Amino acid sequence: MGLDIELGVIVAYAAGLILLYFVGWILIIPLKYLVKLIINGIMGGVLLFLINLLGGFVGLYIAINPLTAVIVGFLGVPGVVLLIVLQYIL
Repeated sequence: MGLDIELGVIVAYAAGLILLYFVGWILIIPLKYLVKLIINGIMGGVLLFLINLLGGFVGLYIAINPLTAVIVGFLGVPGVVLLIVLQYIL
């Protein structure tokens, strides 16, 4: 009888560890995407700063805010072109 109780405890611990692994995996995956989005946003902000620095000579200015930085960080050069076109359209 003592063996049945110990086997049940071992199975419960194993199931708990497996469940903990899956919960941790579910929480880590979105965190990776969030970190990547933040890094791309910072890089986009730096790129916008350089564009504003060089574009000042020809009168080109794109506002630097979190939305424009993420757009440029996510899309790259096409994002810069998109913002310039939207600036002149609107």
